[in-house]
Amino acid sequence: MDKFDHFIENLQEQIFEDTKRAYGESGFQRWRKPLYQGEMKKPDAHAKITGQCGDTMELFLKFENNRVKNASFVTDGCGSSTVCGSFAAEMALQKNADELTDITGEAILDKIGMFPADDEHCAYLAAETLQKSLQIYMRKQIAQTNSEPEGN
Repeated sequence: MDKFDHFIENLQEQIFEDTKRAYGESGFQRWRKPLYQGEMKKPDAHAKITGQCGDTMELFLKFENNRVKNASFVTDGCGSSTVCGSFAAEMALQKNADELTDITGEAILDKIGMFPADDEHCAYLAAETLQKSLQIYMRKQIAQTNSEPEGN
């Protein structure tokens, strides 16, 4: 191994250690391999919000029998936004509308366990995007119910 390869390997190890210290083990794992990331085709609800920091979060929900069957997210933000979007999508799975309202920024931070204070706004952005997606879904459900003919 030449000096450059050795330098790169040491730098990568240092980045991983710093990230583990900042995010904890579960956050570090999501930072390395985000789950539930990607655009969803034909979601039942989709919301997109740009936070004050400039990061944009999108959250997609697919329901079956009034529960979230599938959830995914997309962000153009930093690693912290990716970690929070991943946990928000995971926390939404198998939840009904009432249970989804319990997914707040604080709940996401609790689930992660450890998170840099300067990046906590990312959890609130993920939660806000999830709640907006839920609102869109609920409006669609109300509109659908109101448009059904009487007797059905």
